[in-house]
Amino acid sequence: MLQRGALGFGSLALSALWAQQGRAVDDKAAAGAPPPGQPHFAPRAEHVVFLYMDGGPSQVDTFDYKPLLEKHHGEDPRRAIGKLEMTQFDNVGKVLKSPWGFRQYGESGLWVSDLFPHLATVADELCVLRSMTSQFPEHTSANYLLHSGTGIQGRPSMGAWVTYGLGSESENLPGCSVVNGGLIPSGGVDCFGSGFLPAKYQGSIFQSQDPPVANIKPQERDRAVQQAKIDLVGRLDRLAMEDFGAVDAVESAIANHELAARMQLTVPQLMDMNDEPASTKALYGLEADFGHTRTFGRQCLLARRMIERGVRFIELTCPRINGNDRWDAHGNLVKNHGDNARAVDQPAAALIKDLKSRGLLDKTLIVWGGEFGRTPFAQGSDGRDHNQFGFSIWLAGGGVRGGTVYGATDDWGYHAVEHPLEIHDLHATVLHLLGIDHTRLTYRFSGRDIRLTDVRGTVVRDILA
Repeated sequence: MLQRGALGFGSLALSALWAQQGRAVDDKAAAGAPPPGQPHFAPRAEHVVFLYMDGGPSQVDTFDYKPLLEKHHGEDPRRAIGKLEMTQFDNVGKVLKSPWGFRQYGESGLWVSDLFPHLATVADELCVLRSMTSQFPEHTSANYLLHSGTGIQGRPSMGAWVTYGLGSESENLPGCSVVNGGLIPSGGVDCFGSGFLPAKYQGSIFQSQDPPVANIKPQERDRAVQQAKIDLVGRLDRLAMEDFGAVDAVESAIANHELAARMQLTVPQLMDMNDEPASTKALYGLEADFGHTRTFGRQCLLARRMIERGVRFIELTCPRINGNDRWDAHGNLVKNHGDNARAVDQPAAALIKDLKSRGLLDKTLIVWGGEFGRTPFAQGSDGRDHNQFGFSIWLAGGGVRGGTVYGATDDWGYHAVEHPLEIHDLHATVLHLLGIDHTRLTYRFSGRDIRLTDVRGTVVRDILA
């Protein structure tokens, strides 16, 4: 770790951290730490939890009820619906009604599929955007667009932009953290990367099980030996900086090394859930019969614990469920969506309830959704192909109006026809709720000021509380 002047992290900071071992570690920014970035205006939310539903959940089987599909079930969609868009596999079957019933819940009367009995109990907290669209029909480019605002590799992720703009309240945990349930999206870890932003803003990946990251426990039992190694790295860093000057790659590596040393004390405490009461563990499904419910439940509980420790942006990926390819139900829709919903339903509802009971929901924005939706007609006989022309994403907490629906697809759930929204609009709205003007959050790169929303994006003000 780089020594600056006569003071070095190796001789000062880590020694102080080791001295704390055996007593509670304060995860909030310590005295003397740089303050978080300042928002452009008063924020409604301070944290974001992105529940990423990898593969594309079907809007007509989740939150967009379409009775017309029941009426025309089994008919030729070219006659019933009319002209069809080209699909990825172009294997068009019959009009396919949802295998699940829909009911209205809460004072708002929000339509929710029987796939989500637990989320139905918090219907009045959900704000469903039913008119989302994407520019891409295949996973990799659609994932890059959803995560970084551009359908190409190498751009900063939404989490990187948020931490670049606002910093983090936590000194001892990464400001942008990804809790991996088992699936890395198509497009790989670049979906969480920092792109051309300084590397310290990239998403740090945690596993949902212990140990969550490699080498979190010191390899040296003798602290003096580890201290000597850190001092050596500090001297080498100082020599490098004397030769190269201020170089982001070196400075970011130093910052990340320093953070890693602090994490060796903080992360074990984060992962130790023995202090959680049995009622909380049961709420999140940590005792559920379905193992993947337990996995996602642990992820959601970790997200709440990270919020309490000041982490700014948290993304949760889906569990890897045998026999299913994410939410990507090209066949066997009932098993695919049934298993995936069973994994995420209870934990997601628990996160909303738990945050609300602790007074944290108002300052935490939860986003649930995938990169696109699915067709209202079958692929083959029992699947649905990709559909980027209209799908649903919901938000909760953090300054949005719960129990509301914005936008609409046509009677088939095929195309967005009322208030169509782009991914840029979603990003602009998320940043707005965090107190950031998306047009002013820019970074000079390759001769121009680049932003998450590119040259697009409109805040969806009608959903703001």
